[in-house]
Amino acid sequence: MTRLTRRDLLLLALLTLFWGLNWPVMKISVREFPPLTFRLICMLGGIAVIWAVARIQKAPLGIPQGCVPTVLKLAIPNMFIWHALIIIGVRMLSSGRAAILGYTMPAWAVIAGLVFFGDRISRAALAGIVMAMSGAMLLLSSEFSRISGQPLGTLTVLMAAAAWGFGTVLMKRTQIEMPTISLTLWMLSFATAGIAVLVLIFELPQVRWPNWIEWLGILYNAVIIFGFAHVVWFQLARSLPPVASSLSVMFIPVIGTFSGAWILGEEPHWQDYVAIVLILGAMSTVMFRRPNDGSTS
Repeated sequence: MTRLTRRDLLLLALLTLFWGLNWPVMKISVREFPPLTFRLICMLGGIAVIWAVARIQKAPLGIPQGCVPTVLKLAIPNMFIWHALIIIGVRMLSSGRAAILGYTMPAWAVIAGLVFFGDRISRAALAGIVMAMSGAMLLLSSEFSRISGQPLGTLTVLMAAAAWGFGTVLMKRTQIEMPTISLTLWMLSFATAGIAVLVLIFELPQVRWPNWIEWLGILYNAVIIFGFAHVVWFQLARSLPPVASSLSVMFIPVIGTFSGAWILGEEPHWQDYVAIVLILGAMSTVMFRRPNDGSTS
């Protein structure tokens, strides 16, 4: 198992902060703005930022011959499905609850490794799956029990998390000779084209010019989330074991939940607190296991 270096830990800490704060940012941005359109504008801005950084780094931007299908295969779960479904789910749920459900992703990564790649699951990883899924089911049952609940939003976010989990494992297992920043640029470009089609089909009559608050959300997502976080995430996903790189950032829903409570006045319920504890328990199964423990990678 590849050990986390100090640089890896610093990058993971920044990812945790930036992605955690983005949940209330997204919620504010799509309250009155069509969600897929918001995501499309953010992704277009992200493409411009990543392209500019890649040019400064003098990274080769071409896709190696015969690798377009591979890049497309990586883009569909990691970018297209995740971003389309998660922004719809955020509009339906509180930002904190969406964050908690979104970060069941590592459990889905372990399941994907087992089902599609024949990975062995250690006892620690199995415990992590049980805890993460228990938290998700608790929140789902809570949504069903509320008259104004949004079980469809819960299921939408869980589907997004499952796609991202599968994509993370697929990224780790795919050999392609491209710099991470170039690979991210092309995956984002392919996904953006797909999101544009969805906007034309489902949101065209709702499209309007964003207001200044929505523009701030777009700027944050384009520069911080797509321009920095996604490049760093895929770099770590290619170099670290999928379970370690996934579960190690699961403090994000804690920041998402409490920043949502602070910024948006959302009131977490007891189910949210229990789910957070379960998710952190899932994180501990990887972060604190012994080096000679079984590994899924």
